[in-house]
Amino acid sequence: MSRSLGAQLPPALLDALSQRDLPARLGRGLPLVTVDAEGRPHPMLCTYLELLAVDAATLRLVIGAGSRSARNLEAGRGATLLAIEPERTIYLKLRSLAPPLAAPPLVRFTLRVEDVLEDLPAEWEGGVRITSGITYAPPPRLDAPETRAILDLLRRDG
Repeated sequence: MSRSLGAQLPPALLDALSQRDLPARLGRGLPLVTVDAEGRPHPMLCTYLELLAVDAATLRLVIGAGSRSARNLEAGRGATLLAIEPERTIYLKLRSLAPPLAAPPLVRFTLRVEDVLEDLPAEWEGGVRITSGITYAPPPRLDAPETRAILDLLRRDG
């Protein structure tokens, strides 16, 4: 059962998305679901590398320019980011704030947090819990040119 925590990231998730401890989070995936022009969900997999919490109400996201997810975000359609891990199960309802910042082949979106939903097991589910999140390997190298391009775009002013 989900309950709304409001339009601010909880402190633990704000810290996780701050990239303060990025090396420890490499190799973890976070699904992002946008909505296309026909109202169908369009999932993609993000990583902690591609997301940066600017503050408790604002995220930056770097993805491929021209992708379906980018087109959906550019059109002003909402998105939901899922943080499903042993530490938490949170759904972030997001909306693009401003025109994206293009740096082909990448694009950066600034997203406003509209609602944070925490998913907790129902009483009848007993001790059910998430035991692992989505993981991938090998994790990217922080000194790789592609990684540097993503990080530079996330941190760029404007």
